[in-house]
Amino acid sequence: MYFLSTARQTNGRELVLEASYRGRGPEPRPHYHPQQEELFEVLQGELQVRLDGQLRTLRRGERLRIAPGQVHAMWNGQDERTIVRWTTRPALRTEELLETTFTLAQAGLVTPEGAPGLLQSSLLLSEFGREYRLANPPRLLQRVVFGLLRPLARLIGLRASYGAATSPRPAVR
Repeated sequence: MYFLSTARQTNGRELVLEASYRGRGPEPRPHYHPQQEELFEVLQGELQVRLDGQLRTLRRGERLRIAPGQVHAMWNGQDERTIVRWTTRPALRTEELLETTFTLAQAGLVTPEGAPGLLQSSLLLSEFGREYRLANPPRLLQRVVFGLLRPLARLIGLRASYGAATSPRPAVR
């Protein structure tokens, strides 16, 4: 993932990335962004998109706008690598969320699909609720379950945010 324009550079208006999806990646959990729109343009390969439950394929040169609150998931179902220009408006704290999830992945603390564990998710989904929400289970159930798990997550030393200079490893050993 390459940051082309950061929140700081655009005064928070947008975050522009170039993202590379490895071949035959798994379908991620459906999610939405309550306050942000996303714009995608496929630069190379193909991108599988599940948008409001409907499956479609975006090919090189095609673009897609995802409105705030619109449920979606994106992945590369082909053998060839896919490269996408991805714009998020407004930027909010998306950079920090991405840095945290990549730091967890580099520490080996995510599932094969790239998702953090349940305790870590309880902190992430609370901290970054303006930027990212799971489409299911229902929001009320998520709030109750994650609310009960957050104190345990903090007790064992997990945090809601990790930067490149901070490793989550010592907290979970």
